[in-house]
Amino acid sequence: MDEDVKHGEILGPAEEAQERKVRRGFWGTFRKAARQIPFSEELVAAYYCATDRNTPTRVRAVLLGALAYFVLPIDAIPDFVAGIGFADDASILLTTLGIVRAHITPAHRAAARDALDGREAA
Repeated sequence: MDEDVKHGEILGPAEEAQERKVRRGFWGTFRKAARQIPFSEELVAAYYCATDRNTPTRVRAVLLGALAYFVLPIDAIPDFVAGIGFADDASILLTTLGIVRAHITPAHRAAARDALDGREAA
């Protein structure tokens, strides 16, 4: 085992699969929901935090779980229901953001602003 790798600092297969789903579905789902999400910049910053290898593993796992719920088409209130479809997603995301906010760095926020301003290919 590589001595630079700390026990518990590597995502397991389930979290890695979840990260792939989030990376694959985040931007498409975000574009559909952006006008309904008043905290869009914070959500994109959370995405960058979740995909940052320097973010602690537990924080990444929590964020990936919430973001996976956001991108997966099956959830408590179907996303296509006008006006309230993203309400359950927003509740979960806001709660998660409140829990992990301290781990969302200025670099994550700057990357989010750049992505939302179109300065970075999403």
